Amino acid sequence: MKRRLNWQVTFACILIVLSIILYVCHYLIFKDGHRIFLDLLEYIAFIPVQVLLVTLVIDKLLRVREKRTLLKKLNMVIGVFFSEVGMDLVRRFLAFESNRERLSENLILSPEWTGKQFLQARKAIKDFGHELDLSGGGLVELGTFLEGKKYFLLRLLENPNLLEHESFTNLLWAVTHLAEELSFREGLTGLPQEDLGHLSGDIKRVYTLLISEWLVYMSHLHGAYPYLYSLAVRTNPFNPNAKAGFGG
Repeated sequence: MKRRLNWQVTFACILIVLSIILYVCHYLIFKDGHRIFLDLLEYIAFIPVQVLLVTLVIDKLLRVREKRTLLKKLNMVIGVFFSEVGMDLVRRFLAFESNRERLSENLILSPEWTGKQFLQARKAIKDFGHELDLSGGGLVELGTFLEGKKYFLLRLLENPNLLEHESFTNLLWAVTHLAEELSFREGLTGLPQEDLGHLSGDIKRVYTLLISEWLVYMSHLHGAYPYLYSLAVRTNPFNPNAKAGFGG
């Protein structure tokens, strides 16, 4: 760090000396000190405007561009998450859902959806009262599935760029917590009602965050990658009539 600072000081001194030499040469050639003084004063007067342009305008434009690039990279990571974990979790949670038909009413995507409809769907999901029935089984399979994805989830959480996406980070932490709750129990069959109630609360937390982030990701695909969005619509787990093919 000290060596870098010394290099910067040396470079600054060289530039100052070079500037002085050029001004001296200008004076020796044109013998016009008054003109040199006016030019120098004019340059100094423009410095505040230059600082304004660089720090406020240009810097802001660069930050906006950098943020767009970062969000594009984050959406790639989010896409991998849904391919590897997210959509499987949705299908497993749907097996617990007692209000599946009413839930699906808000999530039947179509190519004609607008940004407003995605926002309305997110609001509906946030206020939706999930009713989960964990007594029919499925917890063992869910625990095994999440145990197999634990390393993948930890690798995602190590990505420093995810700090820019707080809601998705919250989803990852919620999924990780659910995986730990399931793994720390000696068995997931015949659990007492108190345990089932606690696990139901953890699943609801993940469930709500998961669907909300899925809608955000679908909105991104709708605008940026229509062909991927088309496949997502045709394989939508919330649509009981969904199918990947176009045939009758």
